[in-house]
Amino acid sequence: MQIKLLWPGRAKLPGVADLQAHYLKRLGDLIPVRLIETPTVKGLDEKAGEKILEIEAAGLEKGIKDDYIVCLFDQGREMSSAELARFFEGRAAAGTRSVAFLVGGFLGLAPRLLDRADLRLSLSRMTYSHELCRLVLMEQVYRAVSLMKGRPYAK
Repeated sequence: MQIKLLWPGRAKLPGVADLQAHYLKRLGDLIPVRLIETPTVKGLDEKAGEKILEIEAAGLEKGIKDDYIVCLFDQGREMSSAELARFFEGRAAAGTRSVAFLVGGFLGLAPRLLDRADLRLSLSRMTYSHELCRLVLMEQVYRAVSLMKGRPYAK
């Protein structure tokens, strides 16, 4: 099974790109993983929200094929780290070739991507910046895959 992490844009906050690279390496030591950062929309402000969402969605859709799609969504299902590990075990047992995690930009994800999702996942009922959300997702995916592989992790 492969893990894909997809989102619009690159990290801008100091240190975030380094932490992403750190978790990408650690995760890649356990399971095949791809980080796909799609282009961001330039020249439009938040008033053009629907247009921004649609442009970002088109970019994200280029990175998904027959993947099991997990969209991060603030009203999605919450899981513990152990539950996420069991989710991965279940997907692997079902023969899933690839699980794609989609994280939206500052406006979230287009409704058509949420409708296409096999699972809507919430990391918390709290709102995080999209860059912090990416890091939390990467750390939790790493933790869950570690559990799935029988490796201990710090609690």
